[in-house]
Amino acid sequence: MSNISVGSICSGIEAASVAWKDIGYNFLWFSEIADFPTRFLKYKYPTVNNLGNMCDIPSKIATNEIESPDLICGGTPCQAFSLAGWKKGLEDHRGNLTLKFVDIIEENDKQRSLQGKEQTIVFWENVEGVLKDKTNAFGCFLASLAGFDNEISISKWPESGLIHGPKRNIAWRILDAKYFGLPQQRRRLYVLAGGKDYYPENVLFEKLINPLHPLKDYGSKSKTTIISGNKIEIFRNYTDCLYSAYGTKWNGNAAAYNGSLFIVQNDRLRRLTPLECERLMGFPDNYTNIPSVKPTNRYQGVGNSWAVPVIKWIGSRIVEKDTRKSSIDLTDFSLVTRKIVTTSQEVIFDLSGDAFRLDNGEYLNASAQPENPMIGNIFNIVDINAEENFYITPVGCKGILRRKQERKLSINKRLEEVLESISSQWSHEKIEAISRKQNRGRFSTDITLETKACSYSLFD
Repeated sequence: MSNISVGSICSGIEAASVAWKDIGYNFLWFSEIADFPTRFLKYKYPTVNNLGNMCDIPSKIATNEIESPDLICGGTPCQAFSLAGWKKGLEDHRGNLTLKFVDIIEENDKQRSLQGKEQTIVFWENVEGVLKDKTNAFGCFLASLAGFDNEISISKWPESGLIHGPKRNIAWRILDAKYFGLPQQRRRLYVLAGGKDYYPENVLFEKLINPLHPLKDYGSKSKTTIISGNKIEIFRNYTDCLYSAYGTKWNGNAAAYNGSLFIVQNDRLRRLTPLECERLMGFPDNYTNIPSVKPTNRYQGVGNSWAVPVIKWIGSRIVEKDTRKSSIDLTDFSLVTRKIVTTSQEVIFDLSGDAFRLDNGEYLNASAQPENPMIGNIFNIVDINAEENFYITPVGCKGILRRKQERKLSINKRLEEVLESISSQWSHEKIEAISRKQNRGRFSTDITLETKACSYSLFD
């Protein structure tokens, strides 16, 4: 396929536009309502219409107010399914936007049918927590998309799988960004679907001649190097998943204790800068640095977005692969043994785990690691020109240690050493801070000083 027209839903800062630039995609419209992404899209992509609320899109397609694209992509709000969120699934209005996403696909297909065009290619991304959602949001989503009358309900959703439904064929796979050249562990669920004459398994899964050798954890020890005269120390070769609230306030995220989202620069501990976060996601340098932007905006925009190299890998395969006939023989014994038949007689193929051998001697890979993994170097994302407000003060370091003790949390041993070394300056700096406030007539207690330094938003 080539010259694929695209409609983007829940567009954010448009990772897809970056990933699919110059490989045969033409974006017709976006859909975004959040303040910063809306300003960002207007500034960065002024010629592409932002439709705003996604709930209005079906009527706009029905009345031909907007074009019906070949492909619709989107990542409906993940907070309803995220392990870091409330996990209310379809009980959360944000989770219900997942079903509104299907309504958009349905209306788009109606218009495309009237125009004599093939059904919509559907690309959907979300956090892996949707597979464990207690309201079975994923089963509802797949059933609606595939064309079943009732939700698909099974005891445990596989990390990768395939359904050939009465209306659409659907494949899904969890992929980890740390195997795509980014030094960030970011496991996300990717769903690809199309009509009955479209076989998404040809795109999302890989046929191999030889067995895949899964990469083991490629290192979690502290390392130090010199970059342009600056001593840089990292605690792991890759970071934990970058989250949207990163860098704005202390929230006790696990990454704060394993050290993966900290850098030690010249023996001082600091957060990653917005530029470093862009690099962690595969964006061009300063992609989010638009006029009047706050670091908070940049952190949120990047943390809520998609890993660009993963999206490019999928987008390239959509263009390159022949999807008119399935490349997988579903009567293959190895696949038959992975068949799940639900109580409503829907057939699901569980393709989770490492690559497995087919009857013809080939291997099928639907694991989190692609056939040709690329390992990123975390030192390559370092911004040595980090401003002062990104550094953790001795008071802040003391606060991290205090919370660790109060909550009986485990912590990276080297990080603990760094925190203790920096926080040893606390008493001296605290006395100086109190003295300065007394001199200005605004005395604050020790507890107030510590609490403020550890909990307030640094950048708003």
